[in-house]
Amino acid sequence: MTRGRPVIAALLRAALMAALTLAAGSVAAQDQAVPQSRAEIELSFAPIVKQVAPAVVNIYTRRVVETRVSPFFNDPFFQRFFGDDFFGQPAQRIQNSLGSGVIVSADGLIVTNYHVIKDSDEITVALSDRREFAARIVGGDERTDLALLRIDAPGEPLPTLTLRDSDDLEVGDLVLAIGNPFGVGQTVTMGIVSAVARTQTGIGDLGYFIQTDAAINPGNSGGALVTMDGQLVGINTAIYSRDGGSVGIGFAIPANMVHAVVAAESNGGKLVRPWIGATGQPVTQDLAEGLGLSRPIGVIVNGVYPNGPAAEAGLDVGDVIVAVNGRDVEDAEALRFRLATLAVGGTADVTVLRDGVERHLTVPLLAAPETPPRDQTEIGGRNPLNGCVVANLSPALAEELAISNAWEGVIIFGMARSAVAARAGLRPGDVLLKVNGSDIGVVRDLVALLEVPTERWEITFRRDGKVRTIVVS
Repeated sequence: MTRGRPVIAALLRAALMAALTLAAGSVAAQDQAVPQSRAEIELSFAPIVKQVAPAVVNIYTRRVVETRVSPFFNDPFFQRFFGDDFFGQPAQRIQNSLGSGVIVSADGLIVTNYHVIKDSDEITVALSDRREFAARIVGGDERTDLALLRIDAPGEPLPTLTLRDSDDLEVGDLVLAIGNPFGVGQTVTMGIVSAVARTQTGIGDLGYFIQTDAAINPGNSGGALVTMDGQLVGINTAIYSRDGGSVGIGFAIPANMVHAVVAAESNGGKLVRPWIGATGQPVTQDLAEGLGLSRPIGVIVNGVYPNGPAAEAGLDVGDVIVAVNGRDVEDAEALRFRLATLAVGGTADVTVLRDGVERHLTVPLLAAPETPPRDQTEIGGRNPLNGCVVANLSPALAEELAISNAWEGVIIFGMARSAVAARAGLRPGDVLLKVNGSDIGVVRDLVALLEVPTERWEITFRRDGKVRTIVVS
């Protein structure tokens, strides 16, 4: 009798599992109902594709590049001793590349990725109806990886896509990606939005992307990410891949950033980003605990430009910026994105936390001033900076060079490959602070200090927020 109990228990468990399995199968059968009408059988994305696909174009670029027979011929050592005549003139060849673009106005304005058309000598745009047109560049912004092209297409108005407010997009929304992957012609893939504010991707310094699992491959760059209402919500720009193909992680530039670049076309195509005159760093878990925050969020201000927009609005060092115009700011990349989508001349409602209390500041949005003038100068003479090009750092130049932690000083703008400074460890982007113990304010101070003869040079500079000193004898 005792031996029979385990057997009986096992039989009861088996019967219970069988019943549960039948019940689950019944529920699954109800959920997976057979289509009840011809309309349900024929559900398709075809109507949306017919509506939007004509506004997505293929872009072909050509550029002339110089090559030599052997890579040794490009080596400065060989060229120094043998010269170009010994090896003959470099050969020229045509390099072709392809991408995609989106027509955003009926007069022929096209948005694409900056990297698609960078350094190109010729650009050809092919429409979905197989017509081809020569295109010219009318605007571009390398930091956002967006460029504007224009074609002249006489006759009927061109098909266009309407820009949608990308801030309305939610994780889980269905999207279509349209482009020209691998040069096979226009294709359409479908997926969902898997993230709407992806930063820390390493793609540019204004990295703030829509992430999708719609298949995006090489050649899709510059193509359209479209919502189910047929509007443009993003420009496909990059993929995460181990072998060059799609693995379900693609990134698109949000339409709100695209709108800012398109709006700049009326100003000659140059995007002028608002500058508020404040720097900061992301709030980490440790900082959040010290500030009494429930979680890491926002950007803690660590510098305010004197008499700048942020200072006039009352922003202080130690404030935590958590939102701009009601949109959350998770980190420094999100703050830069939020500001970059706004127009110079307006204002922004900046939400900050100060001593645990939420405050709203109205910050004017201005163009970064070039004060002092850059006074770009090439250094000569017998000193370790011979061959370097230097300039006065200003908010405008810092914005141009994507420097976020400095507004003043003398910056190394460039240098010759053979410069002593390069061999000593200096490089473009370094901010020079002192020469032989004397402070450097502007370029003329540096030039004066370098004219004093000496056999030992001590140069102090700042790089990536850290101060360093080198000695050159």
